[in-house]
Amino acid sequence: MRSASSRLAISLVALTAVLATSGVAGARPRATATPQPLPSSTDTDRARAATTWSAGWAAPVQRPSAGFEENWSEAGFDRQTVRQVVRVTDGGSAARIKLSNRYGDQPLRISGATIARSAGGAAVRPQTLRKLTFGNRPSVTIPAGGEGASDAAPLRVSAFDTVTVTLYFAEPTGPATFHAQAYAHSYRARGDHRGDRTGSAFGERTRSWYYLSDVELTGTRPAHAPHSGRIADRAGGGASPDAPGGVSRPGASRRGAVVAFGDSITDGYGSTVDANKRYPDQLAERLSAAGRARPVLNAGIGGNLLLNDSAWYGDRALDRFERDVLNKPGVSSVIVFEGLNDIGFSEVDLPTYKPNPQLSAAQLIDAYRELIARARAKGVRVVGATILPFKGAEYHTPRAEAKRQQVNAWIRTSGEFDAYVDFAAALADPADPLALNPAYDSGDHKHPNDAGYRAMAEAIDLDTI
Repeated sequence: MRSASSRLAISLVALTAVLATSGVAGARPRATATPQPLPSSTDTDRARAATTWSAGWAAPVQRPSAGFEENWSEAGFDRQTVRQVVRVTDGGSAARIKLSNRYGDQPLRISGATIARSAGGAAVRPQTLRKLTFGNRPSVTIPAGGEGASDAAPLRVSAFDTVTVTLYFAEPTGPATFHAQAYAHSYRARGDHRGDRTGSAFGERTRSWYYLSDVELTGTRPAHAPHSGRIADRAGGGASPDAPGGVSRPGASRRGAVVAFGDSITDGYGSTVDANKRYPDQLAERLSAAGRARPVLNAGIGGNLLLNDSAWYGDRALDRFERDVLNKPGVSSVIVFEGLNDIGFSEVDLPTYKPNPQLSAAQLIDAYRELIARARAKGVRVVGATILPFKGAEYHTPRAEAKRQQVNAWIRTSGEFDAYVDFAAALADPADPLALNPAYDSGDHKHPNDAGYRAMAEAIDLDTI
């Protein structure tokens, strides 16, 4: 027989699955389509208000573009199934997904969706496969510029479990809102394969995510041992004694999600595909190993700029900060690590590096100040990160180096961030501090490799985030 507590837990999951937040919301102001109304009731509205969601995984969305390697965003999908694989950094007993059609030019019809725990590649664990609904319907239409959330589905996951989200598109989608550089494989099959247990039908793959912006969790977190990954916490949960990260106004141990906000170095360029070795992943593992587990969300976009939008590299940081950081559930801290592209793009004439106006260090500092003010207004602790050395990269010049030095000096000495982490010092070549340490260089002299991302995670004093 089940215990009373077990029966109660099951009942709560069932109630959450029926009554949780769902449907379509949030079209951008310039969209003309109107969201379709979904079923609601007074009881449902009360349940929605009472449900507390935590952020398990997230990815910032971008405009469809060719990108640096093959992806499916510009062509979109038609009578195809896409299975996407993500690793959560929190746990729960029920899950929901959020989908974004922010950059779509027509309403997006999701004909069906499932969620499950992964069995590797495109395969799933059969006993965990769950159909997703949207306002108790099996399908949903999201207007151009809008986003939608599924109902809760009972699915027990622990932090660091890998989850698959499978979407079936029975009708042409048009160009797809996506996240270009996932450093994880997504899979595609012809026809409706959302219920497949094996991955045999999924004969195509890319390294991008499509429409999927969030996996959120609620309910009881399954008991699990702290993550015992490769990163050892060497100083009682804080930074190692010789860690170069500096601190201003250190704080006590916190709870709530940490968002890593940045460009391609946060996104994980140069890390091993499907290995979850980006610095935010390794930071989450380090927190868990120290007995201080918290969700860590990656809000990096390759090529992102502080002060200019890019067709390839997303909305500028100032415009996406609210959406990709402050509006995520339960966020208590953000690590701001932007600025290299604003400095470097203006030093070379490449089509993909446009717009590339000359910007002063003072302009970048003003942008940081605006992000700090916005975070503080929402009660979010904001940690600044120094810009890595990039001598030898295509856009390293004396002028660019001078700007980096000015910005980093301000981050270290101004006291305007709640704290700072000195990534630049942690990854610099001891023989030439203007260059990346060769042991941490992925090969292009500006992006770290797996070891470099590990060094970044280790440089962060856990008491400051």
